[in-house]
Amino acid sequence: MSEYVRKVTRQSKPVVSHLGSLDIELTERCDNDCIHCCINLPAGDTAARAREMSTAQIEDILRQAADLGCLQVRYTGGEPLLRPDFEDLYLFARRLGFKVLVYTNARRVNEHLAGLFARIPPLVPMEVTAYGMHQESYEAVTRSPGSFAQFRRGVDLLLEHGVPFIVKGALLPPNRDEMAEFEAWAGTLPFMDRPPGYSMFFDLRNRRDDEAKNELIRSLRVSPEDGLRILARDVAAYRAEMSEFASKFMGRPDDRLFTCGAGHGLTIDAYGRAQPCMGVRAPELTVDVRDSSLAEALDRFASLGEMRATNSEYLRRCAVCPLTGFCEQCPAKSWAEHGTLDTPVEYLCEVAHVQARFLGWLGAHEKAWKVKGLRDTAE
Repeated sequence: MSEYVRKVTRQSKPVVSHLGSLDIELTERCDNDCIHCCINLPAGDTAARAREMSTAQIEDILRQAADLGCLQVRYTGGEPLLRPDFEDLYLFARRLGFKVLVYTNARRVNEHLAGLFARIPPLVPMEVTAYGMHQESYEAVTRSPGSFAQFRRGVDLLLEHGVPFIVKGALLPPNRDEMAEFEAWAGTLPFMDRPPGYSMFFDLRNRRDDEAKNELIRSLRVSPEDGLRILARDVAAYRAEMSEFASKFMGRPDDRLFTCGAGHGLTIDAYGRAQPCMGVRAPELTVDVRDSSLAEALDRFASLGEMRATNSEYLRRCAVCPLTGFCEQCPAKSWAEHGTLDTPVEYLCEVAHVQARFLGWLGAHEKAWKVKGLRDTAE
């Protein structure tokens, strides 16, 4: 156990009585094999399937979450619709009064499921990721023949049944020239009240299980400059949004690791391990809730806000950097990149600096941690 974790876990922890949010990764398996994915295992991985939580175990977790006052559960994966008991788990959560947010590629949405979602609505729009507007681009990303036709059929069924859903994109070399087409199509969907969001600063494998895949993911990330061009296509709107963001979320820097509210919610992976969020997979921040409870996991994570960095580079830079909250540096990103919770991620640092220079917060060669009064300038 690392020293900064040891210092916190020695302390007495307050009893937590409310669960703010619950994410359940029903499976890591997926019927796509996307080139950029940070988690997927093959759909037919029998060893992974054998290790996954049973229906009864997931239902017990849902009961505990309801008792802790949680109002919404997110079913994700992998592809959650791969689970043969997905319908049972969906109905069980709805009977407990949960809103159910489903993340899916829509390939396995059939007439029966679309009808189910129409009759017993999830109460929040489903989220469907689109990997391309044409078979060639879509399947260059998913590496799964036939996946594009299945995706479009699933989306059409949701539309026919009036099931609320939104779409989002992953910006990758095979589909990068389709942004305008994708956004025009998304604008025709009845529940899209804003342009779709994109993933493009991709996370590495947060299981830290495949360095060759990590090298591929790194090669697919947009450059910081290209990322800025995409984010700032509407310059006036981007500047206004970033100014508002800075006033709300750019805090006073210090050496605390968790400043994001982690610990008020839980992510349960496919094998029954609770973590503070979807990205933090460090063993010292994992609780097996099959042998304990959600309440015990919450109590274990209640002191995350007190965890302090010890990495010298983090203390020299991130702990004093006024871009804290603007950049995406966090323990989850550090864990995926370095296997620690407090090592700076250079790519994310440069992404933030390129944007800050464009916004006029920094000079051409300035480093944010060396600039006094930058937060006031950003606001």
